[in-house]
Amino acid sequence: MSSGNNNNAARIDAARRVAIFGGTHGNEMSGVTLVNLWMQNSAEIQRKEVDIEPFITNPKAVEKCVRYVDTDLNRAFTQENLSVTGGDELPYEVLRAQEINRMFGPKGTPEAYDVIFDLHNTTSNMGCTLILESSKDAFNLQMMNYIKKAFAPASCLVLLNEHPLLKYSTSRSVAKHPVGLEVGPQPQGVLRSNIFEAMRVILKHALDFIELFNEGMEFPPCTVEVFRVLERMDYPRDANGNIIAMVHPNLQDCDWEPLNPGDPMFQTFDGKSIHYQGSTTVYPTFINEAAYYEKQQAFVTTRRETLVANAIRKA
Repeated sequence: MSSGNNNNAARIDAARRVAIFGGTHGNEMSGVTLVNLWMQNSAEIQRKEVDIEPFITNPKAVEKCVRYVDTDLNRAFTQENLSVTGGDELPYEVLRAQEINRMFGPKGTPEAYDVIFDLHNTTSNMGCTLILESSKDAFNLQMMNYIKKAFAPASCLVLLNEHPLLKYSTSRSVAKHPVGLEVGPQPQGVLRSNIFEAMRVILKHALDFIELFNEGMEFPPCTVEVFRVLERMDYPRDANGNIIAMVHPNLQDCDWEPLNPGDPMFQTFDGKSIHYQGSTTVYPTFINEAAYYEKQQAFVTTRRETLVANAIRKA
């Protein structure tokens, strides 16, 4: 990092408006607790010349300590949902998505917030994961590189989801630079101190980066290792759609570890192994996530890649 002049640096507008979303899923307690804490006292998240707004995204789900009330808020930010009319007839989360889009968007416009951090927990053994929605977002890549280095020797991995069929319309997608933060393992409705602290520290580094960037620091070109989402793998099922096998013990809790062709993937209830039939090694994650049973997903496969981020400085 330097303050020297690099004429090739991409010029990016200062990030003056930042939101921190907690409770997009009402039973993911680290984000809910941190945001409630910061709404009472925001001293810890204040940075020079940045307006930072901690915000509970799904208050009804938080109150009931459930993922959602009518429909998943973190899949609700489609253009169709954001423009549909129907008032109180609409699902609660669709109305809430429209409200959030009015407050922090509109999505895809110059008026939208610069950065939204969306805080999530997973029941999977993923550790600390930053979720990137575009491999072309040099600002987010540089931020994630900064966080990874500041967080070392602890690990913080980057999951890239720009798969045309598997990418979904997240609450953070309202912002110009959406950042997901996923920390686990933590059961739903439970607060674990180590997970809470890890999330808090990562967010501190993220806000530090924004402050440095806004002050004019130039960030030189860098490379960032990411895990690109490839495929969603469902549990084996019978003709009626019932699950007939579990995640294999050799795969359980092995998020981010290589799954090679022929490795056991599932185990049937009578103890038979079902093996991975792919042609190349993949890196599974979100393994056996509790919230994804309803989405017919046992895990997602990813591929390790190295992305190059251009140098950036404030416009």
